[in-house]
Amino acid sequence: MNDNLDCLDSNTQDRLFREARTHNAWTGRRVSDATVRAIYDLAKWGPTAANSNPARFVFIRSAQAKARLLPHVNPTNVEKVRRAPCTVIVAADTRFYELFPKLFPSRDMRSVFEGQEALIEDTIARSSTLQGAYLIMAARTLGLDCGPMSGFNQAGTDAEFFPDGRWKSNFLCNIGYGEPEALFTRNPRLDFDEACLDL
Repeated sequence: MNDNLDCLDSNTQDRLFREARTHNAWTGRRVSDATVRAIYDLAKWGPTAANSNPARFVFIRSAQAKARLLPHVNPTNVEKVRRAPCTVIVAADTRFYELFPKLFPSRDMRSVFEGQEALIEDTIARSSTLQGAYLIMAARTLGLDCGPMSGFNQAGTDAEFFPDGRWKSNFLCNIGYGEPEALFTRNPRLDFDEACLDL
């Protein structure tokens, strides 16, 4: 039982977590321009280190863009990407700190990060991955299904889409309206006592 009377209802919790699945097959329903923007406009509010917001998202919906991405996708994932109405390259801006005057105007955070490669890499690894997860949750709240994946060639993808080297890919996420009949049997999760310490 949850002690928080302001918690989201059980159906919403199911949609976001308990009944949410990683989808591999998709209906023909497209993801609209308005929906793409709505997904981002929700996801952008998730917390990141020092409000750094290093993630960048490339929404691939056109056949031409898919043709550029597919050669860099592992063979077992090609059809998943080909058939998805939208595939997002979740990437990160290696010079995210240049935007601190906008994102953290009360303090000179740019000087904290600039030239500090270990701190930059750590922030990118943690915060851009978090932002990718926020994107998944945002899509689910809007009634979409997701299929995140790491089976792709990052170097090839970066050379194709980010040739100046500033952005670096992290993972891919298919977004659309999934075919529930094509879902695999759900694998189990660890119980609380297997995964947690409550000290």
